[in-house]
Amino acid sequence: MIYLDNAATTLQKPQCVIDAVVRAMNSMGNASRGAHSSSLSASRVVYDTRCKIAKLFGCSRADHVVFTCNSTEALNIALGGLFVSGDHVITTDLEHNSVLRPLYRLEKEGIISLNFVPADVKGRPDYSAFETLIRRNTKAIVCTHASNLTGNMIDLERVGRIARDHGILLVVDASQTAGAVPIDMERMNIDVLCFTGHKGLMAPQGTGGLCIREGVEIRPFKVGGSGVHSYDKEQPSAYPTRLEAGTLNSHGIAGLSAALDYLNEVGIETIRSKETMLMQRFYEGVSRLDGITVYGDFDFERTAVVTLNIGDEDSAIISDVLYEDYGIATRPGAHCAPRMHEALGTTEQGAVRFSFSWFNTEEEVDEAIRAVAELAES
Repeated sequence: MIYLDNAATTLQKPQCVIDAVVRAMNSMGNASRGAHSSSLSASRVVYDTRCKIAKLFGCSRADHVVFTCNSTEALNIALGGLFVSGDHVITTDLEHNSVLRPLYRLEKEGIISLNFVPADVKGRPDYSAFETLIRRNTKAIVCTHASNLTGNMIDLERVGRIARDHGILLVVDASQTAGAVPIDMERMNIDVLCFTGHKGLMAPQGTGGLCIREGVEIRPFKVGGSGVHSYDKEQPSAYPTRLEAGTLNSHGIAGLSAALDYLNEVGIETIRSKETMLMQRFYEGVSRLDGITVYGDFDFERTAVVTLNIGDEDSAIISDVLYEDYGIATRPGAHCAPRMHEALGTTEQGAVRFSFSWFNTEEEVDEAIRAVAELAES
């Protein structure tokens, strides 16, 4: 199989990640739940991984790195714990449902009012709208770093300056960019960064988290066991325990730790360069074909994603044929990005997404180009 669905999850993991998870499952107990060697081993791995994440993303405090099971949980924790009645929030048409649905729920419950920065037919946000939408009660801008549908990236430094100049928070969904694109919370003026481990970070599923700028207060989304202050009736107030009720996925975090070591050894810029080359090779090979519509802006910084349609054929049919006849795994349909499909005009047809990783090869890309060409011709 040629696996080109890496924007959903990276199937191929570094061997060191797999080995780390196996070792952890054979040796690690419950972090912060005992003084015996297996518990202490888990605690050390969790703490060390917090430090690595803080360094990777430019988070000023390792204890402000909070682990979750994915970016959806991280976003629910952030959005559910930041806002109070009367707050106004700005988001964009590029968002995934992991941003949209928590915000829609808060709006329905009457807690927030909500406005959207529109996207054009190439999926690009209207940057001028960020400032024009700001009100006296605007609490935050919540936006993705990159569209999971088009691969278009938002200029976070530009948006971060707007947020800073107006004294509002910037909450970022880095699901598509964590591990694949350099991120610096300080430079980009990011207040809360939500990430997942199983995509660009090449870590196991079930890992993710939040990085929280010092001074940003997020109420607990869930409460329960913490391993400390057990006689208190309320969840401990200090980060990260405030937002980490229950047993952590220490085995997965051990894999995340190994993945971070791998990324540092290879270099994110090296990985990004190869993924961009593969993406560009595929784009140049398919965009010149008759009957192919490619979505997104390829003149600006982007992730390694190419999304297309062949004529007016249903995207699910194309994706099925690619897998059944060519052994190529892609993602069709709506991609949990309804407003982005509305902007592109693809709500009925959907689209077929090809997404590339460090472990893909030029030969696989050329095979995918050949398959698309044959389908377009037929």
